[in-house]
Amino acid sequence: MRYTQTTLDKLENIPEEAGYILRYERGTFQSGYCILESKKVVVLNKFLQTEGRINTLIDLIPQLEIDTENISEESKKLYREIIARMETEKG
Repeated sequence: MRYTQTTLDKLENIPEEAGYILRYERGTFQSGYCILESKKVVVLNKFLQTEGRINTLIDLIPQLEIDTENISEESKKLYREIIARMETEKG
């Protein structure tokens, strides 16, 4: 996966299309992000550069409740790639 603004935009679309609010804020995040499940808000460390934001979203997306029926085809494809990558790394 390339570390470009386009890739970051595509990754940001997945949680947003699934109904999450994605925000970049400052804070002391151990992992670079914080999930407020009850409000469907994801807060990412605003001081991360593009590569850090992409890596954080790749780690984060599998933890979210995402109904693939409600996201675009492009987002579904990327979501499946992320899930497959995660399963490969686990196993």
